[in-house]
Amino acid sequence: MALHNHLLLNGYTNTPPTDTDATVKWMESLIKKIDMKILQGPFSSYVTKEGNRGVTAVAMIETSHIALHVWDESTPAFIEFDLYTCGELDSDLVIKDLENHLGLYNYKKLILERSDGFTILS
Repeated sequence: MALHNHLLLNGYTNTPPTDTDATVKWMESLIKKIDMKILQGPFSSYVTKEGNRGVTAVAMIETSHIALHVWDESTPAFIEFDLYTCGELDSDLVIKDLENHLGLYNYKKLILERSDGFTILS
């Protein structure tokens, strides 16, 4: 049976991304680091709507998807990250990359194994 790992994470950064091209390059790099294959994207846009301002980026990967949302109107900025895969997932590598490239700190994570219901792994 295939694995169905889902990493949900939220936290903060003092250096929120604002450059959508750089965000796409970062997501491409992350996907390569975790040995996954891009199907489409990544795509990134900067949302200017008050109360929802910040970078949003998504990618379709061979084993599912990756999504990032950053709300930069507050200090520190708030990050939501979601990675779902029906493959192996090195969550420590993903989190280290978020820390190094987005300045993620003070985060909470939830890792689910979803092949038969929802089993909390951490």
